[in-house]
Amino acid sequence: MTPQGIYTDAAQSAGYGFFDAAELGVDLASLSAHKLYGPKGIGALYIRRGTFLTAQQTGGGQERGLRAGTLNVPAIAGLGAAAHLITSDTAPALAQIRALCDRLLDAIPGATVNGHPTRRIPGSLSLTLPDAEAADLLDHLPDIAAAGSACNTGIGEPSHVLTAIGLTRTQARRTLRLGTGRNTTADEVERAAALIAQAAARQRSPRSSAV
Repeated sequence: MTPQGIYTDAAQSAGYGFFDAAELGVDLASLSAHKLYGPKGIGALYIRRGTFLTAQQTGGGQERGLRAGTLNVPAIAGLGAAAHLITSDTAPALAQIRALCDRLLDAIPGATVNGHPTRRIPGSLSLTLPDAEAADLLDHLPDIAAAGSACNTGIGEPSHVLTAIGLTRTQARRTLRLGTGRNTTADEVERAAALIAQAAARQRSPRSSAV
């Protein structure tokens, strides 16, 4: 009989007060440092005591024989430092990050939020616009938004994640991902909302005929 356990990807929730491995009852949980403002390319795996694992890379004794290879010590230290900072008294309150995200939602006319209206990651926002294609908007918003979801199927295809939660293919194509974070300011939120509204208005207006 092959031992089995419950695994969850906690990359988005770690550091936002929503993740408690014991409360969830999971056996394995992974997180990524860059989601905590740490270095890219390093992460961590929570392993419940007694959970059985099989080595995927053999040849050395690192990680108690589970993963051979030289450890990336600077990145590991960076992850530890990021985890410490995000839980320190100097970190912005989650309420502040959530308030900016809600302000961004309110400033975009006609947009609907995907997911639970209140129980969501404070700085993460998935918006479906009523009549604007997200991919076209990105041409005017290269530094503000991304289209679809973080797990897009491919170029030209609507996100399978969005259609799986009930959006039509048309709605999925009209969906933007936005986010606020530690360093986001109210002025940046207002500017982003204005640029999105302007880009959507340009897309809705009929193109002028060449004279």
